[in-house]
Amino acid sequence: MGKGKLQKFDDMNGYSHVFQYPFAVLKEEGFPMKGSWGKEFFKNDNPIVLELGCGKGEYAVGLAKKYPEKNFIGIDIKGARMWTGAKASVEEGLENVAFLRTNIELIHHFFAAGEVAEIWITFPDPQMKKVTKRLTSTRFMELYLQILKPQGIVHLKCDSNFLFTYTTEMVKANNFPVLFSTTDLYHSDINDDILLSIQTYYEQQWLSRGIDIKYIKFEPQTRDPFVEPEVEIEYDSYRSFNRSKRSGNAMGK
Repeated sequence: MGKGKLQKFDDMNGYSHVFQYPFAVLKEEGFPMKGSWGKEFFKNDNPIVLELGCGKGEYAVGLAKKYPEKNFIGIDIKGARMWTGAKASVEEGLENVAFLRTNIELIHHFFAAGEVAEIWITFPDPQMKKVTKRLTSTRFMELYLQILKPQGIVHLKCDSNFLFTYTTEMVKANNFPVLFSTTDLYHSDINDDILLSIQTYYEQQWLSRGIDIKYIKFEPQTRDPFVEPEVEIEYDSYRSFNRSKRSGNAMGK
């Protein structure tokens, strides 16, 4: 591990708003604030919003600044990236944002039923070959519904036509209410400062390359059983500047 990463991990160990729980500890002891984030950490009963796969935490920090009446938690397994948002939130003096370093598959260990109001998924890996790893797959919908309030909302903002199409078909197959959807956010008729003013590191990459940004906002609901869409979707034909490859057989552009 590089010296810079070690320094970032050391910094985060000193941040009271960053929580790092190895699975072994979680399995043995559980998470003590499950069901009581508002009371024990945020000291209020404001709605809790998650940013999954938060990376550098641009959305968690940006939303926390815009909406002091809500609480935001950025979640990712990559601590070196998370350090950027954790540090920025300290420098901004934000008291309504926290960070949780864990695998997204484990979030039901950290939040109780109905504890979360909204979930943001921003520019995730589309996982073109691994449906169960897609953050909008029915596998994850089942996890989200364990912690979301009734009428809780999921937001997906992405560059990937593959993931957007898959998510749209998954939502349709399960009859989830769609609150808004567009394949070209910046040329749509939506007037939403959250969507248009906060841009993640990866979003800026895609925009610089002329790639349209997709967005869908929907309300997942319990289904028995959940239905995976049966549809053939063309793979994305490009990759990120800083990733050796996108999932699937993607070629550099």
